[in-house]
Amino acid sequence: MEGKEGKRVNRVKEVLPASQEKMEERGQWGNKLEFVLSVAGSIIGLGNMWRFPYLCYKNGGGAFLIPYLIFLFTCGVPVFFLEVALGQYTSQGGITCWRKISPLFEGLGYGTQVIVTLLNFYYIIVLAWGIFYLYYSFSWDLPWSSCNNTWNTENCVEFQRRNASVAEEVNLNTTSPVMEFWERRALRISSGIDQMGSLNWDMALCLFIAWVMCYFCIWKGVKSTGKVVYFTATFPYLMLVVLLVRGLTLPGAGIGIQFYLYPDLGRLADPQVWMDAGTQIFFSYAICLGSLTALGSYNKYNNNCYRCLDLY
Repeated sequence: MEGKEGKRVNRVKEVLPASQEKMEERGQWGNKLEFVLSVAGSIIGLGNMWRFPYLCYKNGGGAFLIPYLIFLFTCGVPVFFLEVALGQYTSQGGITCWRKISPLFEGLGYGTQVIVTLLNFYYIIVLAWGIFYLYYSFSWDLPWSSCNNTWNTENCVEFQRRNASVAEEVNLNTTSPVMEFWERRALRISSGIDQMGSLNWDMALCLFIAWVMCYFCIWKGVKSTGKVVYFTATFPYLMLVVLLVRGLTLPGAGIGIQFYLYPDLGRLADPQVWMDAGTQIFFSYAICLGSLTALGSYNKYNNNCYRCLDLY
């Protein structure tokens, strides 16, 4: 018996240094600002910039903020803190943290990775669209501002240049240069399902660039990510401020904001509004995806994560 106990003790001693060595190999954020910016970068994604305005307009304007705020404080914030604290406590990623708590919960980690994989498949496409438009935005004359391009059809009409006296000549198939650039140049949509069309090499190149950018952002782990977030987390906020100022200075901006945010309280009786609000919380704060757990795992064990996350 004593021999068996001695062997067990020796095995434990052999395992402990190995585990401690693995913990030491896991990097840490250079400073608290890197962690704050990395979390901010994961939050200010397409879920907030693209999905939230659409749902707000769809579900009663300002009335949508009522269920959104309810789910925010009852579900979003607690789970947000929980995931970050879980990663910081275990110093493990989105899968192994659950294994460390209980192997029975490891499936939760794998489930989140499946969700993230599926989300990346279409989020990366939207990023490729952005790269495509960014390239063409460097043109002196924006290609989506006129109908004098090779992809435009005879139904293309520049509405901002049309005279009201000839508006009656516009047929029902009229399209704008913006729409034709999107459908015929960016997406190159075929005429029907019976025609497959050809490979969109321009968009394929943009998609490849998007994947390469993602790779180099994370290829050295926290060392490269901690430096990249100084740009990726601050530049979108700067651009949002620019777009906000530009939008507020456009003609009819006040009327548009009033129409957009005017609360339709009757929509609160629709269960779909509450479902959309609850779902949007998961997109807005990137919870239940494992990313917050992974980001929190690079903090120091005694870091006050609650103080850092109060900024959000």
